[in-house]
Amino acid sequence: MTRFVLNFLQTIVLLGIAMVPLSGRAASIDAADWQSYRAAFLDASGRIVDTGNNGISHSEGQGYGMWLAVLADDPATFELIWSFTRTELLIRDDGLAAWKWDPQSKPHVSDINNATDGDILIAQALALAARQWGRQDFAEAGRVIAKALLDKAVIERGGRTLLLPAVSGFTDRDRPDGPVINPSYYIFEAFPLLNELAPSPVWDRLSADGLSALNGFAFGPRKLPADWVSVRTKPRPADGFPSEFGYNSVRIPLYLVRGGVGSPDLYIRMAAGMSLEGGDIATFDLKSGAAKDVLSDAGYRIMPAFLACKAAKKPIPAELLNYTSTLYYPSTLHLLALSFVAQANQECL
Repeated sequence: MTRFVLNFLQTIVLLGIAMVPLSGRAASIDAADWQSYRAAFLDASGRIVDTGNNGISHSEGQGYGMWLAVLADDPATFELIWSFTRTELLIRDDGLAAWKWDPQSKPHVSDINNATDGDILIAQALALAARQWGRQDFAEAGRVIAKALLDKAVIERGGRTLLLPAVSGFTDRDRPDGPVINPSYYIFEAFPLLNELAPSPVWDRLSADGLSALNGFAFGPRKLPADWVSVRTKPRPADGFPSEFGYNSVRIPLYLVRGGVGSPDLYIRMAAGMSLEGGDIATFDLKSGAAKDVLSDAGYRIMPAFLACKAAKKPIPAELLNYTSTLYYPSTLHLLALSFVAQANQECL
């Protein structure tokens, strides 16, 4: 975020003028920041490149890129990213996207399974783009994905509505400790938009049950969720995955705050659990509570600050309000957080 934009936002706060949430043609991402992001992660074909993961692309990254293009009010870039997504990843026969595209593989789609968070992100971005730019074709494309998610990625077990991380591999038929869920796949602000595309009471149940589950996922001495959780009986870290609060889970604060769900108690618990002294965050071994990877990038460090802002109206530190492209994942989280602050959350400044 440029100093000019930051000063402008602070001036608005001082004048007591309420900013209007994005609902038209207003960009909530600074133009220079968006240009930096595109230069770092978008190639000429419309592929968002995961620079921290051997240069692959995936449905998550394509969905994030489309979402950011809407927030930047950049329909041309949206069309470019959507074109790659539609032609290269939406090749399954059920309306969902193959999750992984590898430039080193032939064929490039090296795993045909879907990743449900990627599908949600793509459908949400299409819904927002349809609304913002008046494109019915985007709404129709999003509706196909939303219906497929209801049919293939949402199940009812034990009176709970669950979101499968993928169509294959996570049910009680697929593994002894199934169903297994990934708490970071619950993109709470997307569910009302998906309900507009494909109306169903399931979306509300999915959101409510997902939040209820997240409140209960407090594993180990740091009381944090695991990336992968068995919910077959009493929730526990799933077999065959590291028992950790990992790179997946560091984005949970973004989805809670942007979705307007969760209590101050949950926010405070998560902020404390994921933070180290000095302002960095980390991934953690859940059994011991020991830090694994220290995450000092601003895109990671803004996550507990985001929680503290919403739980206690504590301003986000000024250095975290300045964007610089680093690696794909933290840079994406950073822009999504800054966009939300710019839209309607002056108390975070």
